[in-house]
Amino acid sequence: MYIRAAHDDATIPMLRQLIRDNPLGTLVTAIRSKSHPLILSSHIPFVLDIQNEDDEAELGVLRGHLARQNPQSKVLIEAIQSQYEAAPENVLEDEIMVLFTTSAHHYVTPKFYVESKPSTGKVVPTWNYAAAQVYGRARIYFDSKSDETSSFLSRQIDDLSELAEVSLMGHDGIDARPEAWKVADAPESYIKLMQKNIIGIEITIERLEGKFKMSQDKRPGDINGVINGFKNLGSDIGTQMAELVEERALLRGLKLG
Repeated sequence: MYIRAAHDDATIPMLRQLIRDNPLGTLVTAIRSKSHPLILSSHIPFVLDIQNEDDEAELGVLRGHLARQNPQSKVLIEAIQSQYEAAPENVLEDEIMVLFTTSAHHYVTPKFYVESKPSTGKVVPTWNYAAAQVYGRARIYFDSKSDETSSFLSRQIDDLSELAEVSLMGHDGIDARPEAWKVADAPESYIKLMQKNIIGIEITIERLEGKFKMSQDKRPGDINGVINGFKNLGSDIGTQMAELVEERALLRGLKLG
């Protein structure tokens, strides 16, 4: 990931939170196969495990699952089976990558730069966004007859369902809000059948990079212009963008009018 100095203000805890707030990641692999393309990607939700939340350097582990019929799943399984002796505990030799992007991102018009545009005219459009890139080694759980695979997948779908229902949907049963849907609400035989059609992936994170590109490199007057410009859009996404731009500016100690 290309990270300019002006955008190099994302801490590991910030990036961990970005992933948890935006769990739908893009799994990217580059594994040679005789029957499938070299580069494959899948959009799948992940659960991020952190052992010590107070440890600001811990990168953590990502857990997810893919449909067994997904070509990327087939390539992952082929890779493990072709390197059995060199792949203890079904861990891939090849590095994989997962991309996460916030739902809040937006085009920035030069008209927002109310300080620079009138004085110099030297302004161009850009795009504000926040993203994280995860790199690591993946352990693949694909043997449907294995107790280890069954245990991993059961934990994975339980935890992912709880994350989505409670953290994303707000289904916590408090103050008249709905109770969360649980995997146990579905017939056990149906869940077991569904589990046979998926494989698990557990990624030990070795590198975690990311940035919040939110106009931090602009003059204070232009940053104020971007904030007000987004607010004046009169939309939810505009409000979110204005808050993010202001947040990043304040983190850098910039004084805004």
